[in-house]
Amino acid sequence: MWPFRKKQAAGPVPTAGTAPQIDKAKGDPGAARLRAALEQRNWGAARDFLNSVEHPDDRAFYLGVCADVDGVQDWIEEWIAAEPQSTLPTLVRGCHAVYWAWEARGGARASQTSRSQFQGFFDRLRMAENCLDEVTERDPDDTTAWSFLVTAARGRQVGREEAMHRFAQVVRRHPTHLVAHQQMLQFLCNKWFGSTEEMFDFARTAAAKAPAGSLLHELVVVAHIEHWLDLPSEEKDPYIMSPQVRAELRAAAEQSIWHPEHRRRPGWPSSYNSFALAFSFAEDYPAAAAVFDAIGDNVTEWPWYYSSGSDPAGRFVTWRDIAFARRHEQPQ
Repeated sequence: MWPFRKKQAAGPVPTAGTAPQIDKAKGDPGAARLRAALEQRNWGAARDFLNSVEHPDDRAFYLGVCADVDGVQDWIEEWIAAEPQSTLPTLVRGCHAVYWAWEARGGARASQTSRSQFQGFFDRLRMAENCLDEVTERDPDDTTAWSFLVTAARGRQVGREEAMHRFAQVVRRHPTHLVAHQQMLQFLCNKWFGSTEEMFDFARTAAAKAPAGSLLHELVVVAHIEHWLDLPSEEKDPYIMSPQVRAELRAAAEQSIWHPEHRRRPGWPSSYNSFALAFSFAEDYPAAAAVFDAIGDNVTEWPWYYSSGSDPAGRFVTWRDIAFARRHEQPQ
């Protein structure tokens, strides 16, 4: 799970080779089976699969998969009624409602969002928080519920203290929780409730504490992408192509996706695509090509819609073609 879609095209998309399809399961067979079960309203199969997942990062990823399946809100009450002793169906409902809320809001800026869209957004977020609060009351150690409450904190516009409380509840139980860190970073972005300085401080502090091979080092990369988005057009290239930024992007890769101790977990393509986009924008084509080699055709919508809201897969393959053609050129 990443920031919800925000349409922000960056000019026309150049012609490229045939783009791969965006796979909502992110190339993960388990996620594909889970999506199929939910689309078929087979909550028994979904329950059995989710109960087999123990790692906190994997559970957050798979609950994100549940959240992104259309129509769950139409039948989830059946599962809740059938298994009232279990917090799992309520968790699925709450996670799904977070995504469903952003669907109601749409991807435009606040100034371009209607009152009715905002009303739907807040109504669905309240429902999401009610479900997630119930889960944490019944099972305080459910890190997935807490992490989705961190996501909801942005939309609900809770205070800084409450957002940090929700984040702290996650990391006290799993210090390197990826989704919770990703969502807290978004809360601290300038476009939400923080500042550029707070965002970078959070990202760099988390990366410094993270073990070698951890994807938490990607937070630094995302911070540079978010700052790039905030800059005027004429300042974007000089910033992202500066020696300092290029060096920090490479350092993050060396400590995470390129580190010998790195192990891919379910949902890994999202983070790899972040590195590919950042290296591409920085015109560090050797580094970009190496990441594209690792990605294969596992393109993800985020973050490529930051480059082209209308055709993220097309922009992915365009940059991949450029990186492969220029992979032996050292950054200027």
